[in-house]
Amino acid sequence: MRQEQFVARYQAEWQALEQWLAQRGEHPRQARRQPVHDGLDDGDFPQRYRRLCQQLALARRRGYSPQLVARLQQLMQQGHTLLYRTPRPQWQRALAFLFADFPQLVRSQARSMWVAAALFAVPLVGSFALILWRPELIHLLMDNARIAEFERMYDPASPNLGRDSGTNWSMFGYYIMNNISIGLRTFAFGLIAGVGTVFVMLFNGVGIGSVAGHLQHIGHGDPFWRFVAGHGAFELTAIVIAGGAGLQLGMKLLAPGRRRRIDALVEGGVIGAKLCVGVAAMLLVAAFIEAFWSSIAAVPAWGKYSVAAVLWTTVFVWLWRGGRGAADAD
Repeated sequence: MRQEQFVARYQAEWQALEQWLAQRGEHPRQARRQPVHDGLDDGDFPQRYRRLCQQLALARRRGYSPQLVARLQQLMQQGHTLLYRTPRPQWQRALAFLFADFPQLVRSQARSMWVAAALFAVPLVGSFALILWRPELIHLLMDNARIAEFERMYDPASPNLGRDSGTNWSMFGYYIMNNISIGLRTFAFGLIAGVGTVFVMLFNGVGIGSVAGHLQHIGHGDPFWRFVAGHGAFELTAIVIAGGAGLQLGMKLLAPGRRRRIDALVEGGVIGAKLCVGVAAMLLVAAFIEAFWSSIAAVPAWGKYSVAAVLWTTVFVWLWRGGRGAADAD
């Protein structure tokens, strides 16, 4: 084969490989969000690299021009460096996921996240206002024993806020198990065509709103708000993200588009699993704050609300800006 024919046959492959290597080599995390070039996906790279090595060997054996051989040699060296470079330590990859990849993934599913937020916030605010207007309706939503338990937990005279008894560490473990189980169920119920996730979000919104309304009505509102203000930044946001993960899974099942339903469901499952890892981390932080900070009754309201403002701002900025400067960091 003459050199002109050889170049014409493989030129498009080399150009796509050059573009891919330029992106992955300079800004790997940012590049993963960019569209692939000419069908070259990350999973195609090992096969393309082997083809390039074969093409380089052919070019050398056939005595093609030094310029062509040098070009293929440079591409091969860049590909070898990228393919066999030492991976980052696990802790670095975990931090990169939490501070960059996870916020990016949340923003990529913005539509599902906003729907989940509405499904949670609207019934929460609505039930809160309804119970303030018609306090007796609380008895339709929960039994007397449960109501009495909440009243004891948030009694202004109680030495601890938000719990009857238990050490900080025992409650920390309880909060972890309880909160993470709620988050995982919220996501997993998306398999029921998204209906399960919708129900969980509505149920949680109504439950929290009605309890808040009842405690506000009987004069226990101050202990309640001081307790939930801090850890709520991570806990409530995590529940919404878990809901968004479940909704996008349900949409993949109901409307797979041009793909096979099983392929769309697998894609939704991968996205949801990654989101759930971040949700679990958020709920771990929330459990720590809830166990060791939220329950301290001695801290005045201004102190609790000041810390809460910092925590809510941190969560908002993290999810809004996290990962946007990843290219600069690389």
